[in-house]
Amino acid sequence: MSSLKYPATQRRLRASSQIRELTASVHLSHKSFIQPLFVNEKNKVRTPLTGLEGIYAETIDSVLRSIKQDIEHGVTKFLLFPVPENKVNVDFDFSFASRVVSAIKSEFGEAIWLASDLCVCSYTTHGHCGILNSDHTRLLNDPSVEVLVNYAEQLALAGVDCIAPSDMMDGRIGAIRARLNEINLDLVSIMSYSAKFSSQWYGPFRDACNSAPNSHTIKDRKTYQMSPFNVEDAISSSLRDELEGADILMVKPAGLYTDVIASLKQYSSKPLAAYHVSGEYAAIESMVQQGYMNREAAHLEVWTALVRSGANMIISYASRNAKEWIEKKLYY
Repeated sequence: MSSLKYPATQRRLRASSQIRELTASVHLSHKSFIQPLFVNEKNKVRTPLTGLEGIYAETIDSVLRSIKQDIEHGVTKFLLFPVPENKVNVDFDFSFASRVVSAIKSEFGEAIWLASDLCVCSYTTHGHCGILNSDHTRLLNDPSVEVLVNYAEQLALAGVDCIAPSDMMDGRIGAIRARLNEINLDLVSIMSYSAKFSSQWYGPFRDACNSAPNSHTIKDRKTYQMSPFNVEDAISSSLRDELEGADILMVKPAGLYTDVIASLKQYSSKPLAAYHVSGEYAAIESMVQQGYMNREAAHLEVWTALVRSGANMIISYASRNAKEWIEKKLYY
């Protein structure tokens, strides 16, 4: 007969940092992190971004210095957001984005992996992610895809390793994959924003990219970004993008959508990227500034949740801190 005074317990597996580390089912690695970079054509000097602590609107010169520092801190994967100086609605000029990519890859070559966001929201006067009809009442899918394909070709020719379409147009993954194959750049990968939700958590990013929708007729992006109430749409769209040639699927935002990551993991064997977006990052940073959170522990807790849900890689504004924070083993 058992002589235990209390019911069987798991607390022995929590008794020390060593056994907590030994029995952990989730393991973080800084090698799985991607650092966003903003390069603004109109900037003459590196400028702090409002709402994004530690993140800057870079110049071409300053972003090279930032990447060098990031490499020293263990970061070798980057997601670029080129922000043009001029806005138009037709005849887009993507030469600045190409120059940024060329400068970065010329400097660092295969020492880094460089993805570039692909969208026209920063280029248009109305802030939408594609071409609108003449009275700005509807977004035109096919003309938008044509523009995006041309943009993707220029980025690929400039040397980018990965195209990351965030626009949410239908069919753009297949069209981009076909063009890249035609020009013998079949090794350039595609990371699709395949499950991108219409969210309240993008505010600081839209300021950074000057990309908030401002049309007097279409005031939001709900007709092409996903509803938080429709998980099936996210799964279906992601599986469609996989079939069209996406190499990596992304869920954005991430922190409030771990259920989507977990569900998608059941349907697809493609690597999954979780984008912990600007508003999610800013919320943590705000709580830290008010003394309600430990900054390192808070970000680590979020990252652990994302990996636990099935994410293979994490896009975080704090990626440049990942190696240092993970090695501190705060949760062990």
